[in-house]
Amino acid sequence: MPRFMDDTISPYPLRIITLPIDASKLKLQSLLIRHVGHLPGRIMFRGHATFESFAIVYIAGGKGTYRVNDGPVQKVESGSLFFFRPNQVYQYGPDPGGFWDEYYFTLEGSRVKEWQNSWLTDLDQVKQVGYEDAAQHNRIERIFIAMESGIPANIDRAALLIESLLFEFIQRAEATTETTKSGQFINLINELSDSLYQPFDAHSIAKRHHISLSTLRRVVSDYSGYPLNTYMHRMKMAEAKNILLNTTNSVKEIADSLGYKDVFYFSRIFKKYVGVSPHIFRNTMHT
Repeated sequence: MPRFMDDTISPYPLRIITLPIDASKLKLQSLLIRHVGHLPGRIMFRGHATFESFAIVYIAGGKGTYRVNDGPVQKVESGSLFFFRPNQVYQYGPDPGGFWDEYYFTLEGSRVKEWQNSWLTDLDQVKQVGYEDAAQHNRIERIFIAMESGIPANIDRAALLIESLLFEFIQRAEATTETTKSGQFINLINELSDSLYQPFDAHSIAKRHHISLSTLRRVVSDYSGYPLNTYMHRMKMAEAKNILLNTTNSVKEIADSLGYKDVFYFSRIFKKYVGVSPHIFRNTMHT
């Protein structure tokens, strides 16, 4: 096994394999593996790094950061996946005084472009694909063994293994993202429901959920089918109906409690969505 030491990168032996044969001997010309590497306990941080080929990087342990060009600094942790592309500038590596356990795969060929045109998107975004499990580790080890063999058919198989591994990673990342979005969506709708008894401040709610006002409007519209303000008025009027039927509070008291400081405006909104004024609604429903 080709292992060597480089204390500037890691205090542990590195395992780096360069394509050991002439690429023309491979049958799978659309996806060529140029390099694979395992850098356990990596301590080196790189700034202003550039690459000639597309690369996949998987972090199996530790934590650090990743940045593309002048984009935001993104957190990297165990189970993170990110990419390198030609003609971009990267700053990446473990936190100061820390480490990470890195696997990387450098690839060339038309197949990479096909991925990017279909299911491999947001290449400048760190993706969370989960911790390394036994099956996953076995697949990565098979890639390394196939590369080490120097046998063309095995190296072709290694390329196919990388494709299937990457596809599985992306499916995991999308599932994690959807789960996260669902949780954020539920929290957002719950907060809107909890804000009925106060003046509605869309900007503050959007800020608390780290989204733009336009995103807040879109989320509510997708959920309810109504514009944001219409949704909130409808929710408040539904609550007003409940209070009118179950308490003796005056219309002004109800308006105040629901964040409407102008009782006449409240009454107009109530009639718009309920069809009758608050007084008529209470009297009609109680008879």
